[in-house]
Amino acid sequence: MPTPKRTALYLAAFVATPLLAFILYVSIALHWSYSDGERAGFVQKLSKKGWLCKTWEGELALVSLPGAAPEKFIFTVRDDAVAERINQQVGTRVALVYAQHKGLPTSCFGDTDYFVTDIKIVQSEK
Repeated sequence: MPTPKRTALYLAAFVATPLLAFILYVSIALHWSYSDGERAGFVQKLSKKGWLCKTWEGELALVSLPGAAPEKFIFTVRDDAVAERINQQVGTRVALVYAQHKGLPTSCFGDTDYFVTDIKIVQSEK
């Protein structure tokens, strides 16, 4: 017959093992990127959203040809300093540096898979 100490140990292991596995999975998903790249266009909007977990969510209009309907790149920014730099450039042509993280379990990390990590100003040709 198991002792109360042993039962408590089994119960703690039963609870801790899935919790540690979940933490390990999230850590790997946040630090390993599926893809990296840059997208250039005009930032249309950037807003801080969420009930409990506030993240910056934005749209970048990708313009390939004049007069063509723009494609939208929906992105998330987790760093407030990067979000502030993006907010200063709303309406100007920029390149956003991003990393795609697939498989994040909740929207607490962001509404999209695309996490912007930097912004570059694109010089217009005259």
